[in-house]
Amino acid sequence: MFGYVRPSDRRLSEQERETFRAAYCGLCHALGKRYGLVGRMILNYDLTFLTMVLSDGAGRTECRRCAIHPVKGCPCAEGDPALNTAADMSVILTYWQLRDGVADHGFWGGLKYRVASALLGRAYRKARQALPWFDRGARQQLDELSALERESCPTLDEPADAFARLLALAAGEIAEEKRRRVTEQLLYHLGRWIYLTDAADDLRSDMKTGSYNPLALRFAPEDGRLRPADRQALAQTMDGSVQAMAAAFELWNFGVWTTVLQTTFYAGLFRVGHAVLEGTYHRRDRKNIREIEETT
Repeated sequence: MFGYVRPSDRRLSEQERETFRAAYCGLCHALGKRYGLVGRMILNYDLTFLTMVLSDGAGRTECRRCAIHPVKGCPCAEGDPALNTAADMSVILTYWQLRDGVADHGFWGGLKYRVASALLGRAYRKARQALPWFDRGARQQLDELSALERESCPTLDEPADAFARLLALAAGEIAEEKRRRVTEQLLYHLGRWIYLTDAADDLRSDMKTGSYNPLALRFAPEDGRLRPADRQALAQTMDGSVQAMAAAFELWNFGVWTTVLQTTFYAGLFRVGHAVLEGTYHRRDRKNIREIEETT
């Protein structure tokens, strides 16, 4: 995944920050327990969001110590089945994202993706055994997305829809029908938003390397940047996806995670999207959420 999905730190109380940290650390421990160090290396904000959305509020929060927090420890979600489900899905999604990078970047450009996917290979095979239906669905949607990329599809909707349907698959483990439908809609529109945000973030580098990017075909970028009118049009499309997510979110009670998810939908995604479109967002920077917000 990509790491774009994060709450708005300035709107969280200290207790709510602790709740978010509990989900983040809980997923980290689940990845470590099931897949070792290589599993922990794929942890990011998007996957933490997936954990909270899939959770039915079961489990508890405990203080856990680890290599990053060896003395004081940190709040950590425990005993929630969604942690293991999200960990398995995280490995599958990350593995196929890496394999897609191998296919897209040639031999030398794809070398880092090839090495990373090889390191994750054993974990992927274990995750595939745990969730074979999710793996099959993910591969099908990524094959469809790859076909659109090979055809240099000039529209935004078709590739964004393929990725959105991939993410919506994650709701398949939810037994309760209404909650599953709500979660499918929420994750579908999140998938569209992530795809378009990532396309905007990668536009300059994709144009330099000649990699497929629907924004380069749909608009007329200048020096790797969209013109103001085109940025505004894309922002409206992205904001429409966020609004659709928020509408789905309002149809279900997400329990202990509600406030954190609320700040994500109503503030966090808008801020990240704005920063990406303005060229002020750098996902590799080790900044906390508050620092990123101060630039937007």
